Amino acid sequence: MQRLIKHIHSPAALFAFEAAARHLSFTHAANELNVTQPAVSQAVKRIEEALGVQLFQREHRALSLTEAGERFYDDVSYGLIHIRRSVERISTQRQDRHVTLSVTTAFANYWMVPRLGAFRESNPDVDLRVQTTNRDVDIASESISLAVRLGDGDWPGYQALPLAREEIYAVCSPSYLNNRQAPAIPADLLSHSLIHLEEPFRPRATWVDWFAQNGVAYRDAGEGLRLNDYALVIQTAIAGEGIAFGWRHVVELLIAQGVLVKALEASFRSDKRFFVVWPQAVALSPEAIRVRDWLASQASVDVKG
Repeated sequence: MQRLIKHIHSPAALFAFEAAARHLSFTHAANELNVTQPAVSQAVKRIEEALGVQLFQREHRALSLTEAGERFYDDVSYGLIHIRRSVERISTQRQDRHVTLSVTTAFANYWMVPRLGAFRESNPDVDLRVQTTNRDVDIASESISLAVRLGDGDWPGYQALPLAREEIYAVCSPSYLNNRQAPAIPADLLSHSLIHLEEPFRPRATWVDWFAQNGVAYRDAGEGLRLNDYALVIQTAIAGEGIAFGWRHVVELLIAQGVLVKALEASFRSDKRFFVVWPQAVALSPEAIRVRDWLASQASVDVKG
């Protein structure tokens, strides 16, 4: 390297030589590099003096490469092409370093948003983009880095890290119970206004499942409020319109804040868990790994429970 520095004092001289050799014109090279024609001529002359050979044959109104110049041009242009490709590749990777996280609207509103400030404070260099959806997206084809899904963790082609076990409370606003008899046992819920979630794309537990696990015979007669977005279900419960499903990891902060309360202690638990998933065939970027690990660290439910 020291020998190279001895002969080539400035990388700019190589740029000048390459442009001049490509155009066979000092003037065109100068225009391309936004310098003067004498500057290009002097840069080439310094290289020739350092190498001790003539690289260009200078004739009246014409410029051609000598045999040494042609060999030098081949090597210089080859090296610069690879440097340019490396710069473009690194630059593109840097531009694409954002992390897209696909979650439900409810998860975004009630789990992510309250924690985003702390995440951004500890990870100011991570460009996290939260994308909400009401379906399980095809992560690979939709250029999504990570997604939160409910299931058994077995999705072919994906890796999965458990976040929270599925547990569902019956929740309502404190105001809903102000003038009503609070339910003491699961069967008491039958006399209350139940808010139903009707997912259009993904199978989810229903009140039929909740009551069955708690030993209550219940037939859904199609009555009560029915909403197809869980964020709307939560908002409706907060508004005091009835008792709704409260997935523990989503509503626990609302319960801690007193915005919602558990109507009773009984709950529904399944063998499913919420996972953060990503394509098996794609290596996660360091930023995506940090987001994934942050999600896992923030999951307050014991996933082994």
